[in-house]
Amino acid sequence: MFDPFIAPSGTLLGLLQRGRGDGTLHALAAPRPEALAALNHCVVSDPRHDWQVENRSLYYARLYLDLDGGIEEIERHLADPDDHIDTDDSRTGLALSVLGHLASYGRDDALALLRRYATTGANWTWALDELALRDDDAGLRSLALPVLARFPATDQGAADLAAAVRDSFEPRPWRLWADDPREAVGVRVRAAGEQGSFDRWQRQMRPGGPRPGWSVQAVFDWAQQALERGSELHVPAARCLTAVAGPDDLPQIVEAARSGPEGARCAALHYLAETGEPVVLDLIEAAAVSPSRTVAHTAIAAFERMTGEAAVERARRWAHRPDALGASAAGVLACRGTAQDAPQVLGALREAVRGDGPDAPRLWTLVDGAGRLGIACAAPVLRHVYRETSSSHLRGRAARALAATDPSFATGFAVECLWDCEETTREVAALHAETGDIRVAERLRRLAADPAEEAEVQTAVRSRIGPDTSAV
Repeated sequence: MFDPFIAPSGTLLGLLQRGRGDGTLHALAAPRPEALAALNHCVVSDPRHDWQVENRSLYYARLYLDLDGGIEEIERHLADPDDHIDTDDSRTGLALSVLGHLASYGRDDALALLRRYATTGANWTWALDELALRDDDAGLRSLALPVLARFPATDQGAADLAAAVRDSFEPRPWRLWADDPREAVGVRVRAAGEQGSFDRWQRQMRPGGPRPGWSVQAVFDWAQQALERGSELHVPAARCLTAVAGPDDLPQIVEAARSGPEGARCAALHYLAETGEPVVLDLIEAAAVSPSRTVAHTAIAAFERMTGEAAVERARRWAHRPDALGASAAGVLACRGTAQDAPQVLGALREAVRGDGPDAPRLWTLVDGAGRLGIACAAPVLRHVYRETSSSHLRGRAARALAATDPSFATGFAVECLWDCEETTREVAALHAETGDIRVAERLRRLAADPAEEAEVQTAVRSRIGPDTSAV
């Protein structure tokens, strides 16, 4: 999947693509056709950089309800011939999840579309999972024959059916169909379930591939052979070293970390970092400038896994470096440093935004660190990250950091965050938003009464509007 085009943050489309609370508020104030066009664009052209961890479906479903929007564009998207050409989950997953939420809110048109797509669409398993959570028994039973028709009465069809039953995320439809008295349904599904259980047992009993011998050198050889095959098994190899290495093996491991083959060197660095050997920090510093990218990246990763005070002290020395090790050191200070490290964390935060923009991967740790250390003068940078990042997870982290650093958060971004697409961000907002704003009071009540809202958000809401709270 290509990275999606994200419109500027000052536009309605850009706000909705980011899942910002202001997107909902602006959409409700915009002309309805314009708002629906932007909403439909987001749902049929998934704007998330990482669709597996970022939330948008409930956010978009709620906006469909608020705008009284139809689902014709979603239906056209699902019925497009590309559905059977581009079968990646990312093409239709968001649209199907939005339909699932709409069905849970009582939209019969969404439920009917999910049923149709489950019988004809390429991503039918996702649709069936949505129906498993929202449809009644009669509706699910009506899908048995169309779904089973996907699997011909051949050996390969039986194997594919067994895999579908075994790997289903929501087993409810299959359990209903297994109890069906019709031979073409119940017998087939029960047989597939038994075969799937047998396949799972076989996988558990089957050896998981080559294993290292019971010596330090054998572990190094195994790690090197894996790297030559294209697999990086440095961390598992380090765990194996923990089991086989004794005090007398330390010189051999140190030498491997200093100048061994790439696979052995990486395994040794991870092992020494885990055991906290004092010499490892010098070895990491040398390896971080290795011409081998594998060794350099592994050295930095090994350093970031260290938890001792020696690693923090060394991070203070390295944080000024203009290379990847310096960036990593700033991240270590953000996670485990103290108040004395605030200037270095702030400097790294500003440099990351200035050099790599508001979506830089290293911002996640630095934003958390700014909040953890309570760096008040970081608030302007955090507000910029909040506004501009296309990652709803990073925006949520920025919101948490602003709650700890920005006195204006409660009357500013916290209000908007009550409509955010991420439940963790809505939870932060529920805890901090100033209830003197009439929009806040109304939104808190709506979240408390919404059965689709996450339990953590509702707990935070009720802490603000409980029987002893007079502010709302």
